Amino acid sequence: MELNTYDYFMVLDLEATCCDRKTIRRNEMEIIEIGAVMVEAKNLTAKSEFQTFVKPIRYPILTEFCKQLTSITQEQVDRAPLYPEAVERFQSWMFQYSNFIFGSWGDYDRKQIEQDSRLYNIPYPIACPHINLKQLFTTNQKLSRRYGMAQALELAEIELEGTHHRGIDDARNITQLLPYILGREILNSESK
Repeated sequence: MELNTYDYFMVLDLEATCCDRKTIRRNEMEIIEIGAVMVEAKNLTAKSEFQTFVKPIRYPILTEFCKQLTSITQEQVDRAPLYPEAVERFQSWMFQYSNFIFGSWGDYDRKQIEQDSRLYNIPYPIACPHINLKQLFTTNQKLSRRYGMAQALELAEIELEGTHHRGIDDARNITQLLPYILGREILNSESK
């Protein structure tokens, strides 16, 4: 895939319902936050951000584990729109831009959007290709294994900002990694 043909990169990060006691199966998780940053491809500057919480229907009460992991409160999801309305808002923001590709740290986010879209029987909302930014980071930095986003920030000597496992904060942090993800900057060999 030729990345230099795009005008923008949309960095997406989702949070979803979860439990450390296996009471919520992987195929029953639902998005509870959409965070995205639209980044100008040429100079990698953030142009705009989008954030919304999403009200889950399968497991509407967040587990203690989920609230602690994400810092998302029950009140925030209770007041949030359901997935179809959240996606409509997301599309309104997203489609102000043209010729973009979207990326996330791994394939989880793309698959979760597919899953939630099937749950509500609505079309997949992002009409552009997806890139796995974790894989690209590993390849372009010639790393022997894949790293989580927080570890990748450490390797790049970039301080994690905001709250880890919050969609908008993680999207912002991944945006800071884009020069390394795209191979425009190379990690210090001592950090590898």
